[in-house]
Amino acid sequence: MKINSPLFGSALIASLGGLLFGFDTAVISGAEATLSDIYAPVYLSLANNFGGVSFWHGFTVASALIGTIIGSIIFGRPADRFGRRSMLYLLGSIYLVSALGSALAFDWWFFVIMRLIGGLAVGGSSVVSPLYNAEISPAPLRGRMVALTQFNVVFGIMLAYLSNYLVNSLDFGVTTWRWMFGVEAIPALFFLVLLFLNPRSPRWLVSQGLISEARAIIIRFGSDTKNADEQIEEIQQSLKVEKTDKTERFFQKRYRTPIFLALLIAMFNQLSGINAILYYAPRVFEMAGFEKSGAMLSSLGIGFVMLIFTLIALVIIDNFGRKKLMLWGSIGYIISLATVAVTFYSNGTNFTPVGSVVVLISIMVFIAAHGFGQGAVIWVFISEIFPNKVRARGQSLGSFTHWFMAAVISWTFPVFAEFSGGHVFSFYMICMIFQLLWVVFKMPETKGIPLEQLEKQWY
Repeated sequence: MKINSPLFGSALIASLGGLLFGFDTAVISGAEATLSDIYAPVYLSLANNFGGVSFWHGFTVASALIGTIIGSIIFGRPADRFGRRSMLYLLGSIYLVSALGSALAFDWWFFVIMRLIGGLAVGGSSVVSPLYNAEISPAPLRGRMVALTQFNVVFGIMLAYLSNYLVNSLDFGVTTWRWMFGVEAIPALFFLVLLFLNPRSPRWLVSQGLISEARAIIIRFGSDTKNADEQIEEIQQSLKVEKTDKTERFFQKRYRTPIFLALLIAMFNQLSGINAILYYAPRVFEMAGFEKSGAMLSSLGIGFVMLIFTLIALVIIDNFGRKKLMLWGSIGYIISLATVAVTFYSNGTNFTPVGSVVVLISIMVFIAAHGFGQGAVIWVFISEIFPNKVRARGQSLGSFTHWFMAAVISWTFPVFAEFSGGHVFSFYMICMIFQLLWVVFKMPETKGIPLEQLEKQWY
């Protein structure tokens, strides 16, 4: 089945929510060192009451991730009530407010609140953008259309690194960090304008009784059954089933297997240290002996490598298999993290040029391993392992766990990095050894297995 232009265009526009998701989560990497200096008096004041300076700087960086935890929970129900497109409008507006607010922040409290608000949009986008694309796409094209969101997340990360590098090169003086955050307002504004070209989700329209509008969209984008009325009838039957299943209890022995699988893959995703690298990339490279400009350029390389290897994984995931990608990704994690840890131990705080290059190459290998393994597999795997009755709640559990662990890792990295870079990367490496053991002995392969067959096998 060929992808028609209206379908691809609408899916691409909706996926810009993923681009903003990636941009917002990575943009702080270019400014976090400056923020550490600017808000040092605030951190000292807060540290007199609780925690240390690094603790409060970690909180500043992780504030957006605290918002993502909340956003991943609260936007599902409004999306059902008001529609997926309406929520995308709201999320785009939140991104715009957060970008401008962060850039114009007059004190630490206001900055943290603006970052937390931006995090709400990130968490919401991780739910609503894939949901919208899944519902407008015919079944044979759904995987690729939903994958556009993941591609745009990684593309957004790369754009954030590129933007940070260019803004830093232009040297706006003491306002440089403000420009880094303010740039996000541009893609947010484009997202809001382009959304006017997108129709509402046909599945949501059917749930609201707007059958004629839903039929027109299905005819325009393509139908699973090649007949719009048959498609609408299937949607109506599905909605009836969902209504009868709303009382199905989620946390019960019957669903123990997929619950543990979702929890473990989401936890391991962040215990690799991926968000520590994404958020603190310039700092890691400066710790490894790079100058500030070189650290910024190296961060841009991270975004490019992740983009390339994510694309490769998305192309082969249905043929190569989820478990194999996770296996090779885990091995890549362990080798790269072990090399970084040993290099930090052997160089201490005085890196040789050779040591700096070794860290750079190892971090790139780490990013490649993530893009090829966990980065590509996590959301596909979680969406496959839960039965139809509880799939939405299972997806929410996986998303919540992912963002909760991302906040913990981002918050604690500057605290532990103060003691030893070697210790931090050794911890991540040990966690990835456990992931490798889990992949080899416990992770099932879901490639090519019908969802109904998985249900029969586990339930």
